[in-house]
Amino acid sequence: MAIKRILKPSKCLENGLIDVFHHFDRDGDGKISAFELRSYFGSIGEYMSHEEAQGVIHDFDYDGDNMLDFKEFTKLMKKEGNGHSDEDEGYEKSYDECVAMINAFDIDHNGVLDFNEFHQMMA
Repeated sequence: MAIKRILKPSKCLENGLIDVFHHFDRDGDGKISAFELRSYFGSIGEYMSHEEAQGVIHDFDYDGDNMLDFKEFTKLMKKEGNGHSDEDEGYEKSYDECVAMINAFDIDHNGVLDFNEFHQMMA
């Protein structure tokens, strides 16, 4: 199976999140600002106020720079995906669970989720 050659078991979700992170990080500075967060949601037809965006960033901004780096973004996505942080619960998906999850949303069956496929999985 192609996915076994591409992804290490513990990194399957993280690798998909890198592409999503870069989609949010419009200016490529390695951080997501409130403006970039609002811009993304606006691009998919969802309204997010500046206060809401700042609130999300405040909740996950551990270094105090008022932006989300990749590690902070990953914590946000894990929390939003299942209602709690995997790290807080000590819960990780098994390799087989990751493969099954990817296969379920891998529309073109190439073993990799593109942004649109990943977006569908997270919706």
